[in-house]
Amino acid sequence: MENHIAIGSDHAGFAYKQMLVQWLQDNGYEVRDFGTFSADSVDYPDFVHPLATAVAAGELERGVLLCGSANGVCITANKHRGIRAAIAWEPELAALARQHNNANIVCVPARFVSEEDARAIVSQFLNTAFEGGRHQTRVAKIDC
Repeated sequence: MENHIAIGSDHAGFAYKQMLVQWLQDNGYEVRDFGTFSADSVDYPDFVHPLATAVAAGELERGVLLCGSANGVCITANKHRGIRAAIAWEPELAALARQHNNANIVCVPARFVSEEDARAIVSQFLNTAFEGGRHQTRVAKIDC
């Protein structure tokens, strides 16, 4: 299941989502695309809630969400018990979200990063392990 990735976006993240789907598939990942499927204006919660539900249920190990700032998709995803979504605008933040917070969804601000940076952020997120230890105690206190 570690190569099964969820991805979703709103209209602002659509072009990057399409690019990342192809890039992930080219790198051996099975991708479940939760939409949107065009650049037409949409409401991001319509795509975030199903993706977050699938990740929280363990159907997919990790997820990638994109919107203009990443704020809306991140806030929405974090409403789901068991989801630890983090905004990352550079690879180091994606690594820290995994290492220290066991983030299971990375949120990428499509209007503020280049395509190259988006790929690097997602790569770092997917290839960084959770450190556990003292961080596990903290992560265990997140859900209430």
